[in-house]
Amino acid sequence: MKMTKKLVLAAVAVPLVFGSATAFAFGGKGDFKGKGECRGGSDHKILRQLDLTDEQKTQLKEMRTNAKAEFKEMRSEKGQEVMAERQAHQAQVNQLLLADTFDEAAANELAKEMVEKQAERRVKMLERQHQVLSILTPEQKSEIHRNQARTYEQMR
Repeated sequence: MKMTKKLVLAAVAVPLVFGSATAFAFGGKGDFKGKGECRGGSDHKILRQLDLTDEQKTQLKEMRTNAKAEFKEMRSEKGQEVMAERQAHQAQVNQLLLADTFDEAAANELAKEMVEKQAERRVKMLERQHQVLSILTPEQKSEIHRNQARTYEQMR
C-alpha cells in the first residue's frame, strides 16, 4: 500500500515540478513589464498621455461607468441567451465535423452566422471608440495619431 501511495504521489508531483520549472524559465506569470513586447495598449494609457480637461475626464469616466453597467446588464439578462446560442453553434460545428460526409452548404451558412455576430460586436466596439474620440479636441486627436505611429514604428 505504501508503494502505491508513493507512485501516485510521484505521478502527481513530477509534472508539477517540471511545469513550474518551465513557467519560471519563461518568466512566470507576473513577469510582464512590457520590455521588448509589442502588445496592444488600452485606451487608458493612450489617454493618460494627453492633457485632458476636467470636463473631458468626467465625460470619459461617465462613458466607462455606462459601459460597465451595460456590460453587466448584458451578462445578466442576455448572458443565458448568448451562451445558449454559442452552445448551439458549437453543437452544429460538432455535427458538421462528426458527420460521415462534409456538408459545405451547411458549413458556409454556419460560418456566415458566426461572422455576422462577430461583425456586430466589432461595430459596437468601434462605436464606443468613436464616442471616446469625439470628446477630444483636434489637437489631442492628432497627438494620439502621432503616439500611435511612434508605437507602431517601435514595434517593427
